[in-house]
Amino acid sequence: MEVFQILSANELLVLLCILGLGLLLGNISIKGVGLGSSGVIFVALLAGHLGLSIPGGTGRLGLALFVYCVGIGAGGRFFEALAREGGTLARLAVLIVGSGAFIAWAAAQLFDIPGGLATGLFAGALTSTPALAAATEDGGEFAQQVAVGFGVAYPFGVVGVVLFVQLLPRIVRKGGEEAPSAEAEPDKGIGNALVEVGNPNLYGRAVFSADVAGISCCQISRVLAEGRLRPLEAGDVFSPGQVLLLVGRPRSIQRACEFIGRRVEMPYVLDTENERRRLAVTRSCVAGRTLRELAAMERHGVVVTRVTRMDQTFVPDAETRIEKYDILTVVGRPGDLNGFSERVGHRPQALDYTDLVSLALGMSLGLLLGMLPLGFEGAQMTLGVAGGPLFAGLILGRMGRIGKIVGHIPRPTRLLLQEFGLVLFLADAGISGGRGMVDTISHEGPVLLLAGAVVTLLPLLIAYPYARRLMKMSRMQALGGICGGMTSTPALGALTAGSDSQEPVVSYATAYPVALIMMTVAAKMLGAILGGA
Repeated sequence: MEVFQILSANELLVLLCILGLGLLLGNISIKGVGLGSSGVIFVALLAGHLGLSIPGGTGRLGLALFVYCVGIGAGGRFFEALAREGGTLARLAVLIVGSGAFIAWAAAQLFDIPGGLATGLFAGALTSTPALAAATEDGGEFAQQVAVGFGVAYPFGVVGVVLFVQLLPRIVRKGGEEAPSAEAEPDKGIGNALVEVGNPNLYGRAVFSADVAGISCCQISRVLAEGRLRPLEAGDVFSPGQVLLLVGRPRSIQRACEFIGRRVEMPYVLDTENERRRLAVTRSCVAGRTLRELAAMERHGVVVTRVTRMDQTFVPDAETRIEKYDILTVVGRPGDLNGFSERVGHRPQALDYTDLVSLALGMSLGLLLGMLPLGFEGAQMTLGVAGGPLFAGLILGRMGRIGKIVGHIPRPTRLLLQEFGLVLFLADAGISGGRGMVDTISHEGPVLLLAGAVVTLLPLLIAYPYARRLMKMSRMQALGGICGGMTSTPALGALTAGSDSQEPVVSYATAYPVALIMMTVAAKMLGAILGGA
């Protein structure tokens, strides 16, 4: 009791305890599935129910910081995805978000669910914290209901999509496609292995032109010569007994070894200090081009072994399309790496520096943008704290800078600020929603649980046949796009753990930023429609 009294008298201590306990809860995973940062809202709901409070303004500051960083991170890809992939993955994301919002609205009408709860069910079922942010920024009873609805539907959103991408391939076996084995080796990430050339059909062919990546999702990055592994060169050809270094995932490496020759085990040393770099793509003339068009080996003498996009890393092939702000892992001689670095526009100092003045001014512009009335007299709305900084971040992330305001935040710093802003906002939303949580749930009963499951499941059942039959996507491409459209990173992890294909990661990274932005807009509109009903 004394501890509770201490907490009641110290709002800052309550906030820190909620953050710590919520993140600990989020770190608990069952078969790779956990709550992540959203664990904070469940602890905060309990704290709000117990009558605890946190410092005023915490949620609004966290919300502005979170959505601004989301915009900065997605801006370089969002508009390109709409322009280039508008007929495929971006459209799939719009379909998922639109159908989810419609189903949430229909559930509110059919089951007589209050508007705030239905909007929260939409955000939770699609595991979208930006949607939660957009729907709760005005506060009041409506925002409290949104937080409760989010808490009810979120577990369905996390578990439902994971089960969908795992079970569907086992149920639907069409065109000779094999479902991933339930006993498949767990995905251990991208690694290296040595292979000895033994396929006579390869002898005399240029190593870089053999398209090993297209066959096995692996890249050949180095050749054993004079006792050391040196970077691959354009003039290297396959020869009997030659030893090469493969980069890929475990099952991909196994398949590549069977194609090239046999895997060998021996100690080796890599000069990663001088012969490998991580380069950020900043030139617009490079973005949108495939690796085949860039001709990294022929023109620059380097091999792109990995691409990191939207926090996902994969091994590219010749048809992989490079996007702005992709992080490329490149192997080559120091001079060649310098030339390729200039080609893609990598700026080491700029990428390591955070301009706090630009951060403050950019967020300020976003808040001002959120205050501007949109529409016409009698039907006006504002973007608010959720929409204004988000769109300011998108524009800055796309343009790079506006005057003296720089639209770039180094990835580690951006992710830290984004995560910090998110947990602050979730703590505030949970505290607010927890005050009426028990009464709301007891009054609505099992209807909320049913509606949460329906809002999660129906968009999946609509999106998959649309992607496969109308958009002619492969199974893995469709499932990866669905993971992105539902903003479900755990589901992507479950999908890639049972497959070597890079298609799900690329599809996810293309659909994700579009879905992220559309959910924010849809939650705002859904809240306005249901809140005014």
